[in-house]
Amino acid sequence: MSDVSTFLTTDRLVLREFTAQDAPHLTDLDGDPEVMRYLTGGRPTPPAEIRDRVLPRILAAYRQPPGLGWWAAERRADGTFLGWFEFRPVRAGDAREVELGYRLRRSAWGAGYATEGSRALVHKGFTELGVERVMATTMAVNAGSRRVMEKAGLSYVRTFHQDWPEAIEGSEHGEVEYALTRAEWAARRSS
Repeated sequence: MSDVSTFLTTDRLVLREFTAQDAPHLTDLDGDPEVMRYLTGGRPTPPAEIRDRVLPRILAAYRQPPGLGWWAAERRADGTFLGWFEFRPVRAGDAREVELGYRLRRSAWGAGYATEGSRALVHKGFTELGVERVMATTMAVNAGSRRVMEKAGLSYVRTFHQDWPEAIEGSEHGEVEYALTRAEWAARRSS
């Protein structure tokens, strides 16, 4: 992996591009009802959907601007797959505004990995990739994800409601958007 856009290391993580061999990791991750609680109400993603839709979508995202897409997250000490981070354009091919997301195994929750990976991607986006704004969304009731967004430097922007094919518990409270601009990030770093 000589191309710097294909991986990123932090103190405890290696973030790398996905490969076709990651299908079992994604199947295990999306098979945990607690991991999927705020996404599908706890229903697992079927392995065929991972293979035929999810993984091909992840791999196709790498054709967008370099350095953006989904990043497989591994523990640096032992290579254990922990989950993934999303850092991809809100509008295809336009790196000025990106969406930050993350999905980690339950065993990785509460250890600061989501914050560590998010901060590293925000830094990379603002210093190397030409990103002007990072945004993230989650269900309003997902307190854990909201804390990660705040610790990564993003601030609450708004609450909004979407029409979902199937409502899940808590969806009646809506979704929230958090965001951070390059100017805000730079001002905080210089103070």
